[in-house]
Amino acid sequence: MNALLPRQVIRIAPAVEEFALYEILKKLYPRAVHGWFARWRWALVFLTQAIFYGLPWVSWSGRQAVLFDLAARKFYIFGWLFWPQDVIYLAGLLIVSALSLFLFTAVAGRLWCGYACPQTVYTEIFLWIERKIEGDRLARIRLDAAPFSLEKLVIKSLKHTAWFVIALWTGYTFVGYFTPIRDLGIRAITWQLGPWETFWVLFYGFATYGNAGWMREQVCKYMCPYARFQSVMFDHDTLVITYDRDRGEPRGPRSKSANRQQKGIGDCVDCNICVQVCPTGIDIRNGLQYECIGCAACIDGCNQVMDKMGYPPGLIRYTTDHALAQGLDARAMWKRVFRPRTLVYGAVLLAIVTVGAGALSVRNPLKVDIIRERGALAREAGPGLIENVYRIQLMNTDEKARQVTISASGLPGISVVGIAQPVALDAASARLLPLRLQVPVDAGSTGDELKPGTHKIEFIIQAQDDEKVVRHEQSSFIIPR
Repeated sequence: MNALLPRQVIRIAPAVEEFALYEILKKLYPRAVHGWFARWRWALVFLTQAIFYGLPWVSWSGRQAVLFDLAARKFYIFGWLFWPQDVIYLAGLLIVSALSLFLFTAVAGRLWCGYACPQTVYTEIFLWIERKIEGDRLARIRLDAAPFSLEKLVIKSLKHTAWFVIALWTGYTFVGYFTPIRDLGIRAITWQLGPWETFWVLFYGFATYGNAGWMREQVCKYMCPYARFQSVMFDHDTLVITYDRDRGEPRGPRSKSANRQQKGIGDCVDCNICVQVCPTGIDIRNGLQYECIGCAACIDGCNQVMDKMGYPPGLIRYTTDHALAQGLDARAMWKRVFRPRTLVYGAVLLAIVTVGAGALSVRNPLKVDIIRERGALAREAGPGLIENVYRIQLMNTDEKARQVTISASGLPGISVVGIAQPVALDAASARLLPLRLQVPVDAGSTGDELKPGTHKIEFIIQAQDDEKVVRHEQSSFIIPR
């Protein structure tokens, strides 16, 4: 009877494997490292911060040397004074910065990220404070794992207080580039800061405190776009931080006296120092990764271990894919580093810098803008005289007062009337003047009257103290029918 019943087949559903849609944040505890690249990194920390914190306090000709006065629309950079009309120089600066980034990245990868980026610089500073107060890597791990206590509260409070002071001073310095920093300090002490100044000091300070103290590698990994498109600028001849797999594998621990040839192991002792010192927590032995900021901390850490083991340095080093694959020596590698791509970048960059420097050296401090008076294009000012009305804006971008004369040419007998000559221009100021030009209509070279219509003329604005400071501006004069 049971044999006639259909056989029941029980199907066991396969186990469902779940994948996390986001990575759980694991706190990193970068280990202190010493070496050639670490010294370079700290040298750039000192250099960049000396410039950033010190520049607003430098005086120049009785004023702040670098000041971007947005309210007055004047931008002071040492002996130069720029106005919004000088935006071409800002465009040139941005082009130079972009080309420099392309050039340095094509030559040696993420040099900017690893050594001079503000995120890297302030993370280094905040990590140094953390190590001084809480200790190095193992001490910090133990402190965070320890239960709450008065000692832990005091240590953490000291660290965050130091972070907060540096962040607040950074925000104050940042605002000091847009408001005279000495006046800003006086008003801050007397609690007279304006709402916008207070906002930006606190906002920039909070951003520094959050990015360098808390987010750190998360900014580089998830927020910074440069990490994503850096690979577009790399090629096989770009110097990047690379683990020499042929020399290091197979990796394994051993004593200093062990013979690695007999054991059949490579130079890598699998100590994980390269991972412990990495500020983004990656293992460079897995190959180049977008999280690598090119700080070379792993090189210094690995070289310290190689030195202790008596092995030659350079298991992790700056090299190129071609040099590693083809066994090129340093000379052959550097020949391929300076390839047509980098030479073109360098040539274009040099040309733009040269043109920009030349333009700044011959920059005319006098700027003129002439507008025709639309309400009265042309009128008869007297018997045989035709008059046109203009508005002329004179801008003295220099920091010394000038006197200029205004004249016109292009028509016989043309003359400037209605203003007192010479015109005084204060230092770093602009002046708008109404101006009239008069032309005798029967003053042609043949004695004939000038034909009705539009005639081209030229304004000449000449500084009295310097014949090189002169402007020639084209305009038109209308003879009515």
